[in-house]
Amino acid sequence: MAIKQHIRLTVDAVVFGYIPKEGIVVLLIKRTIEPYLHSWALPGGFVRDEESLEDAVTRELLTESGVNINYLEQLYTFGGPDRDPRGRVVSIAYFGLVNPTNYKLAASSDAEDASWFNIKDLPDLAFDHATIIDLAVKRLRNKIRYEPIGFELLDKKFPIADLEKLYETLLDRSIDRRNFQKKINHLGILIAHNEKQKQVSQGRPAKLFSFNEDKYFQLKKEGMAFEI
Repeated sequence: MAIKQHIRLTVDAVVFGYIPKEGIVVLLIKRTIEPYLHSWALPGGFVRDEESLEDAVTRELLTESGVNINYLEQLYTFGGPDRDPRGRVVSIAYFGLVNPTNYKLAASSDAEDASWFNIKDLPDLAFDHATIIDLAVKRLRNKIRYEPIGFELLDKKFPIADLEKLYETLLDRSIDRRNFQKKINHLGILIAHNEKQKQVSQGRPAKLFSFNEDKYFQLKKEGMAFEI
């Protein structure tokens, strides 16, 4: 028996950032085409016949927002039959982490605007993108507990207080700062610098650190135990 299929394939990118005064933010674009004309949505679009999924999501993210990042992790496949009014469309969602200060947003292609939104204060979103973001936030909060991916959200050099605040923001709860520093120091994944930065909330300048990627990947290969 012949099977009739009229399924099209898209990709969507959930890109998280961290702005100290605002918290965890996600990148959204405003659509210039139907359906959901002028609505906010995740960067994304249809996969071309000649490209891979990874090439498609990288292309859509760059052309719609001006953001180009090295690594996007596949999140989930969304394939509800009624998720897109244009017909049966399956979307492969990806998520990644960036430092927003490293990018100047530039909307183009089928996007008229691009902006960062706090994950706790999102506008009405097109399609099922609110559901996609909700799942991505849960994945991020679970992953951050056992893998130090939060360093992607910080400046290259940062005071330890910024790292602590980031984890509290990501986990949406307070952490035991003494135990946190003890775990980080025990792993040896920070490089201390002979530089200091004045902190608004503190009287004395704070020492700066950077992430030791080589040490981290070595520990990960050895089965590192990292849990906050």
